[in-house]
Amino acid sequence: MKEIAELLLKLSAVELDTENGFTYASGIKSPIYCDNRVIISYPQERSMVVDAFLKLINEKKLSFDIIAGVATSGIPWAAIIAERLQKPLVYVRASAKDHGKENKIEGEIEEGKSVLVIEDLISTGGSSLGACKALQDSPCSVIACLAIFNYGLDISAKSFSEAKIPLYSLSDFSELLRVAVETKYIEEKEKKSLLNWHKHPKQWKPKPT
Repeated sequence: MKEIAELLLKLSAVELDTENGFTYASGIKSPIYCDNRVIISYPQERSMVVDAFLKLINEKKLSFDIIAGVATSGIPWAAIIAERLQKPLVYVRASAKDHGKENKIEGEIEEGKSVLVIEDLISTGGSSLGACKALQDSPCSVIACLAIFNYGLDISAKSFSEAKIPLYSLSDFSELLRVAVETKYIEEKEKKSLLNWHKHPKQWKPKPT
């Protein structure tokens, strides 16, 4: 969705560093980093993202009982969407607590219910699919995972396909790159570096200084 890509660029949620790069949680090095967490501080833009999520839910005709946010960045969006739709809310930790009830899923969840998972960003998809598996083990059915932004890496597409969980995003790498070029947010040399990384993400290395 072009509007979401424009929003990310306007808020400087997208950072580029072809010299040093960024390291994702998965360990992958990249010249691009999309920090969607900044959006929650801007009420108007925050509402735009929530409206886009609700539109996507309607377009895909998604029917579900519970909304689950992936900790931590997916939680604010899941909470607002759950409030708008008046649906029960839970969130899924990256790992179970080491104290108290040692929960991995927080909130009340009933066996056999259908769950919509909300994430802010998809890179390799590891953490999101980990949350989905925890919900399936509860056991519940995961009907889909929605994210604000998807880097569009082959590994995440393959992983979600193998897990048989539909993945939908409000914006992705291709759309973001197109808008960034149109608005002169990036230069041609940066575009080339980004395309090279996207084609071979595990082989990309920062330029030596």
